[in-house]
Amino acid sequence: MEDMTKTGNVTQLPSCIQLLTIIGEVEGHEALPERSKTTKYEQILPRLAMVQDDPDIQGILILLNTVGGDVEAGLAIAEMIASLSKPTVSLVLGGGHSIGVPLAVSADYSFIVPSATMVIHPVRSNGTFIGVAQSYRNIEKTQDRITRFVSEHSGISQERLEELMLDTHMLVKDVGTMLEGEEAVKEGLINEVGGIEKALLKLHELIAEKTNS
Repeated sequence: MEDMTKTGNVTQLPSCIQLLTIIGEVEGHEALPERSKTTKYEQILPRLAMVQDDPDIQGILILLNTVGGDVEAGLAIAEMIASLSKPTVSLVLGGGHSIGVPLAVSADYSFIVPSATMVIHPVRSNGTFIGVAQSYRNIEKTQDRITRFVSEHSGISQERLEELMLDTHMLVKDVGTMLEGEEAVKEGLINEVGGIEKALLKLHELIAEKTNS
């Protein structure tokens, strides 16, 4: 039996809706400790490709509770979700931190529960200060890719996102911003505060609109 503590999971719900869960830490090219809850991008990507190619699947519901993780892997999943032709709705539960932010906004419509939080902070390399100019420029380019993606798939501007990333007043001994549910909506990052009922209703609405168009 597959160990679901090590992967994201795709499950079929009634009415031909696929459920994608992204939990724990997004794992990249390096394997994380055995006891860690992780989402493996190399398993998520082919599953999403199969979802795209399956005519019986009409929509995808994405549930997120992630601390973030590998930037390249997370951005790859986000780009894949954004490129799907099937209607997609995301729901942030618990947390959508770091690379979880582009994952949350990659859907056609996004929800967040009131108690959930989203942490926005600069891109890091192993948590260390970058002292080499070339390395810093690479980090800067990666950060620009992320902020551009998020601004293009949500209602927040790239400039405002960078302001939140570099805020020095909220996180102790760190830079960045933590947004609770309603704050994430007010900033334009997430479309609406709501839970599973609203998320499923919205997804059915989007499916109906696509079917009738």
